[in-house]
Amino acid sequence: MKVIFLDRDGVINKYPGDREYIKNVKEFSFIAGSIEGIKKLKEKGFKLFVVSNQAGVAKGIYSKKNLDQIDQKMLRTLKKYSAQIDAVYYCTHREEDDCGCRKPKAGLLHKILSDLNIKPEISFFIGDSFRDMKAAQSFGAKTVLLLSGKEKISNRNSWEFEPDYIFDNLLLAAHYICSHYG
Repeated sequence: MKVIFLDRDGVINKYPGDREYIKNVKEFSFIAGSIEGIKKLKEKGFKLFVVSNQAGVAKGIYSKKNLDQIDQKMLRTLKKYSAQIDAVYYCTHREEDDCGCRKPKAGLLHKILSDLNIKPEISFFIGDSFRDMKAAQSFGAKTVLLLSGKEKISNRNSWEFEPDYIFDNLLLAAHYICSHYG
């Protein structure tokens, strides 16, 4: 089975900015091409899972209800375009809670496989930050860094390691992955 873990903010929807949050449905806006990228990956038989830290809930910046509404909007819109996500997993803890499911730890990735009894032949983690890349690396997934969110190519000299792949956005990553692993 081919598995792709996707971060949300900066990968699927527009990055709100450092230390900023998507707090409600109105603030959620898809990145151009992200829906098409998800659809392409799904058509090639990948299992797709959103894995995202959403500490704004624990910090009281937005409610779990608001997070659920954002999630429902995202999934409804994707479904409308035949771009299905298999499941969404969030860590709503703060960094200081030292939770095992909060990226850069790989707890949520292991939980997904355990919950759904999946044994991946190959897995990718597509994210926009080194928090995502570290989770992918510790899990053993191929690291796919997108430059559509938090991380910038101008920071390359200070990166802790070189990701397996770097793309400008999810659609370009999907084209590459589908043509080489699809």
